[in-house]
Amino acid sequence: MDTTVGTNSQTYSKSKVKKKRNKKNTIIYIILTLFAIVNAYPIVWMVINSFKSEQEFAVNQFGFPSEFVLENYVSAWNTANFGVLFKNSIFICLAATLITVFIGALASYFLARFSFKMNKIVYTLFLFGMLIPIHATLVPMFILIRNLGLLNSSVTLLFPYIAFNLPITIFILTSFMKAFPKDIEESAIMDGCGIFRIFWSIILPMSRPALATVVILNFINNWNEFSFALVLINDPNLQTLPLGLASFAGQFTTDYGAQMAGLTMTLVPILAFYLLLEKEIVKGMTAGAVKG
Repeated sequence: MDTTVGTNSQTYSKSKVKKKRNKKNTIIYIILTLFAIVNAYPIVWMVINSFKSEQEFAVNQFGFPSEFVLENYVSAWNTANFGVLFKNSIFICLAATLITVFIGALASYFLARFSFKMNKIVYTLFLFGMLIPIHATLVPMFILIRNLGLLNSSVTLLFPYIAFNLPITIFILTSFMKAFPKDIEESAIMDGCGIFRIFWSIILPMSRPALATVVILNFINNWNEFSFALVLINDPNLQTLPLGLASFAGQFTTDYGAQMAGLTMTLVPILAFYLLLEKEIVKGMTAGAVKG
């Protein structure tokens, strides 16, 4: 009798815990759904309005278009010279991202895996870079680039983009690499591997989730950057997409349809890039959460 009462009590207790957990999960899902809607709504609104004519946009900004107008995309492509802008943005973003991640990975490897006298000081100096506001450096950067004779060239934007993305890259990669066990490197050394062979063949493949995270962060930062592109580039043939999008807004009028179409086209490469690296980014964030 006592055994039956004890079993019923345990079953009731488990059922109560399960109900409490389901209730908690339901609340979390509702909050996350609301958060997703708040973030996704501006993008959906932008895409919907990119298919409206100017007249329809003026009278109906929140409904679906009565007729899908594709002329906005043609107008945006031709007016803002999107072909050249896309080419410039892709070149700058890819080059700056690759150089930043490669330099950042090398620096992180030595900071995370080697003990030397100035290790913590060097690491702290890199982290201080994350505290410097970009806009405070616009004038000094302009003067420096002008004195070097690098204004209005195809590589001008590489310098500020690499410099300002390097601190966060080193911070993420160093934290990730510090968690690797020493045994792997010791085994590699016993097999005859040198430092750079260990870095290239062991450390980099093991850091793939963190590398994917910093690649997408770097690419998005470079893709959306406006201030340095505005100050350092005046040649229309060297401008990037953010500058081209600004051309749709005039002093008295704005072509909203073309502007929405241009923004939608600009969004496509970022989404494709994110989807390409999605699995690695989730792995990196999960690993970081467990180690943190």
